[in-house]
Amino acid sequence: MRKQILAYLMLLGAVFLLGTGTAKYSYDDFESPDDCGACHQQIQQEWAQSLMAQSFTHEWDAIEYFKLALPHALKEPKVAGVKEGCIGCHGPLAFLTGDIPPQPPEKGTRVNEGVSCEICHNIIGSTEPVPFNFSYIIQPDEVKQGPRKDSESEYHQTAYSSFLVSPELCATCHDEQSPYGAWVKSTYREWKAGPYAEEGTRCQDCHMHHYPGTSALGGQERPDIAHHVFHGSHHENKLRGALDLALYLESDTVARKKELELTVQVFNGKAGHSIPSGSAEERMVWLEVSVTDAKGRQYPLAVSPKGFDGEEFTIADPEALAYQAMGEIMEIADFKGLPRDGDVPAGSRIFRKPFFDPQGRMTICQWYTENNTRVDYRVGPRETKIERFRWAVPEDVPVGEARVTVRIYYSQVPSSVGRYMKLPPFEYKPLLVNENSMALQIR
Repeated sequence: MRKQILAYLMLLGAVFLLGTGTAKYSYDDFESPDDCGACHQQIQQEWAQSLMAQSFTHEWDAIEYFKLALPHALKEPKVAGVKEGCIGCHGPLAFLTGDIPPQPPEKGTRVNEGVSCEICHNIIGSTEPVPFNFSYIIQPDEVKQGPRKDSESEYHQTAYSSFLVSPELCATCHDEQSPYGAWVKSTYREWKAGPYAEEGTRCQDCHMHHYPGTSALGGQERPDIAHHVFHGSHHENKLRGALDLALYLESDTVARKKELELTVQVFNGKAGHSIPSGSAEERMVWLEVSVTDAKGRQYPLAVSPKGFDGEEFTIADPEALAYQAMGEIMEIADFKGLPRDGDVPAGSRIFRKPFFDPQGRMTICQWYTENNTRVDYRVGPRETKIERFRWAVPEDVPVGEARVTVRIYYSQVPSSVGRYMKLPPFEYKPLLVNENSMALQIR
């Protein structure tokens, strides 16, 4: 553990020395996205709708930094580095100029530009052979790094960058190690260990799909302009169908007072990383199964436990509390925690990787994570999870056709956390990923 912490601190020092440290640059060293948009109109408009543009102003990210991470960093020496570290990716202009801590989004400073054009297109590499923790090397000047060797511009110089088109660019911010040595973001590493990396499918191929057009006014017509909206889990259209659902019944007919077994298969056939990924400490993915009888009455079913270590964190329990560190950070007296699973119905299967703080409590404070290897029950790339449910058919259920329905949902933040932190409801509402159903005859 000491070696991991030392490596983390050495990385911070190396990053500062190699050109991405605080007070190295001024805001004037970076063009604004509006300037870029004068020529790259469509790309700038796409970017403005993305989470890259909102990396600092996005409601939950801003609240998490200013109400949790920053106050914690100011009073807990072990996590002091997150005062700058969070901003290295969420507000890189403030990080690069030494504007730490930055003003909050409502002040309207240039840090609100988020991960702007000038960030990605001025990155020339990483201090790490396998990047993580904002280890980018940036060189803001008249030469803009791009994906082509034949680009020309009257406004700035251009250079082809193999790093820009590589998954390693994404890894500089989408993989992260906590001050305690835990991998609290590992999307790149999940991809690297899976089948998509071996086949040559990059992050950019899924999150920056191509279309025919020009990248700038008067530019060359090309068949493969990269889309800059960066569709991911914050886009419902990207979520829909990300997991496939197959439902199998032991029999399509069952008698009253008998028991029926149902099998549900959940398959990740589209994502090159685990689902959920990224900030997995707060992402919620769960499976609900119910039977609706001929009179419209519903019978929610609980998943049959498998017996693996840590399974209790993957079965929804309305009585379970977690996230106690939030109360300590915000200095709330007698804070017992919040419902661990929010509004997820009791007995539902949750696909998650729980994070634990130094006191062994489940946490959403990724910077305060000492261990997250106790259980990882997410759906990996091209992995199938098989879940079983049993329904004890009531004696009074009406004879006739019933319907078995399975649904899988996703939310960015547990609803209990979202409400407590007064987030807009869209930040934690359940989003339907997929559903399936079958008829069942009751006799």
